[in-house]
Amino acid sequence: MGFRRSGSVLIMARKTAIYKATDGRDAGKAFMLTELPSADAEDWAMRALFTMVNAGVDIPDELLSAGLAGLAALGIKSLTRVPYEAARPLFETMMTCVQVLPDPRDHRTVRPLMTDDDIEEVSTRLALRKAVLELHMGFFLDAARSKQAADAADTTGA
Repeated sequence: MGFRRSGSVLIMARKTAIYKATDGRDAGKAFMLTELPSADAEDWAMRALFTMVNAGVDIPDELLSAGLAGLAALGIKSLTRVPYEAARPLFETMMTCVQVLPDPRDHRTVRPLMTDDDIEEVSTRLALRKAVLELHMGFFLDAARSKQAADAADTTGA
């Protein structure tokens, strides 16, 4: 996460990450991922949770009010229980976080996704979506993994 100064005010920038494709027709391409503004991220998380609820996914009450943290705890795999047409707007929103780096060595020049040639492999699209989720929920996902490991250790007597 970066900071920039505007006069005497310190402005905290949204998180970004670089994803470099290594396989297939997208090998060598680079993409800039940018975190959604907090209101949009909260909206996305709530739409995801309510979409899952409407599809019959069992979600504990405490997770419904937890936004991205709740979604991370629930696990993104729960979205696979949702009909595609209901999940499609969520997938489209995720891709708004992705921009192309025309020159992978120059991170200052970016442009929006514009053509089918920007991403040619399905595997790249899936990897980009996963990277977008990590960018938004990495902290929560790390905490959830840590808790799962601790719970597993408790059950084995370690």
